[in-house]
Parts: sequence; structure tokens; C-alpha cells
Amino acid sequence: MALLFPQAQAEFTEIARAMKNAPKVAVLAHIKPDADAIGSACALVRGLRQIGIDACAYIGQPFPHPDNLRSIPGVDEVRYGEALPTEGLIVTVDCASIDRTGCYQSELAAQRERVIVLDHHRSNHGFGTQNLIIDSESTTTIIRELFTHLGAELDAEIAYCLYAGLVTDTGNFRWGSPRMHTLAGELLEFGLDPRHISLELSDEMTADDLRLMGTALASLESLAVDDLTVSFMHIDEAALRTMSQTAVEAVIDYARVLVGSDVGVVLKQFHEDRWGVSLRSTRVDVSVAASALGGGGHRPAAGYSARGSKRQVQQQLLGALHDAYVGE
Repeated sequence: MALLFPQAQAEFTEIARAMKNAPKVAVLAHIKPDADAIGSACALVRGLRQIGIDACAYIGQPFPHPDNLRSIPGVDEVRYGEALPTEGLIVTVDCASIDRTGCYQSELAAQRERVIVLDHHRSNHGFGTQNLIIDSESTTTIIRELFTHLGAELDAEIAYCLYAGLVTDTGNFRWGSPRMHTLAGELLEFGLDPRHISLELSDEMTADDLRLMGTALASLESLAVDDLTVSFMHIDEAALRTMSQTAVEAVIDYARVLVGSDVGVVLKQFHEDRWGVSLRSTRVDVSVAASALGGGGHRPAAGYSARGSKRQVQQQLLGALHDAYVGE
């Protein structure tokens, strides 16, 4: 297959060399992982082991992955909150900022010389001694290119890992460049069943999920800032405890496609005054607003954490969107 990122070959070569020379490699995916995080980590671990490198995947939280990721090969070997090796490299995948490494954040900050960052979020400013950050469809696209430099071979399980990250982070190939189709074609040659993968990752929900989604969708509220219409939906603390990750992501997807709305927002209420805020837009670069509020992401999709009442969080976001929109 042709190179996916011809402009970054020197960086890929340097990072592959560092990994090959390391006695161990700890691969860190972000907390509250999605398919791109888990797929990237599991694919890289399998590729490194294939060429004789001692590697394992970690996530800096005490609880395991959501059920919709259970089909990704290698997910059951991921270690949650366990101590990292004291030697070798620490490679973060799909972590847009150091706080996304969870309980490992202070350890990484104190040992930056051991840290390599692999990520596709353009809001990532880098927190390692080597930072390979490419604005691309998924982090799994970067892992695929890295395999070429490592001398690792694709197989059916690695292809599944890479495809899982690609298909979910592109919204089932609804946004991205022709590169995503080139890679998908290569991965499907390994006998993957795209229908089955989509069912496993995002298409299965319970009746309770649908009822709770209905409540979230019914909370729709539209506010204006400048000439933008910003549509908010709210998932409360009780619903978040019982909704599957698939259902939560489905609500966020509805925020993206609402007719007449310029920015879709889902407010996920973790506690009375603690929120996770997911932003979607086809008009405004929401990563600018998210970065200003301590988060990050991509032009059409971003997020951050917030504190305060619902109204305070809304007003804070409207101010950040005003600044981002006026600055464009």
C-alpha cells in the first residue's frame, strides 16, 4: 500500500528505532476509551510483540472498557490502573492531552524523557520527548504507517483492531479523506466482516438505552450566540450510570445532524456540578472552543470537562464559541 503520511517518514523512522531499542514498551490508551484508543493500543502491542519486543497496554482508570469494545482482539489483556514498568518506553495513543492518561498523568510528567506521543488530535501540543501528531482520521491510521517502519506484519486480528478505530472515528466513513478508504480496503483483505464489526461496536442497544435516549433527546434546548444556533441536549447523572456507551455516542451523533443547528452539544452530568461536554459542528471549528476550555479534539468533533451549574456551563461555552467564531 502507498504511504499514508509521506510528509512524516523521518519521524516514523525515528520513533520506530526508539521502540526497537527499548527493553519494554508500555502502551497507554486514554481513559474512558473508545474503539480508536483500544484498537490503537491493542494493534501496537501485537505488532511490537510480533517483532520480539516486550509490550503491554494500560489505561489509567480502575474500571474496564465498555461492553461494545469487547470484540477487539487483545482487549482482555489491557491492564487498568496497574503500575507501569520502571524501564523502557511509555507510548501514549489517542491521548489528546496528558490528563487523558488518568492516574498515570503525574508519572508521565515526571518522566517525559521516556514518553512518546502518537495521536491524531490537532489540538494536541505534545507532552513527550517525541511527539508524532498528525491531523488524520484516526490514531489507527498512524499505527498502520508505523508498522511499515517497525517491520511488523498485518494479520486478521491486527486488521480488526485498526479497522475498529477507523470506522468509528470516521462515523462509518462519513467524514475524512480518500486515505481512509485506501486503508479500509487493505484491512478488509484480511477477511473482516464490516457488518459484524459495526454491530459489535455501535449498533446494539437495549430497550432501556432507547428509553433513556428519548429522555436525552427530549431535553433539546437551542440558544443563540452571534449568528450561530447552538443546540444543547442533557444526559443526567442517573441516566449516565445505566446507559451503554453505544447509546451515549448515539445521542452525540444526533447532535451533529440536527437541521437548523450550527453546533450540537451534549452535556453529560457526572455529578451535580461536574460535566463532560461533547461538541459537534459542520460550520465552526469546535476544537478551538474546546481547547480554550481545557479540552481538545478536531474541527468537527471535540470535548472538554467543566464544573458549575448547567446554565453556567452553557454560558461559558457560548462565550468560547463566540471567541472561536469571531476569530475565524
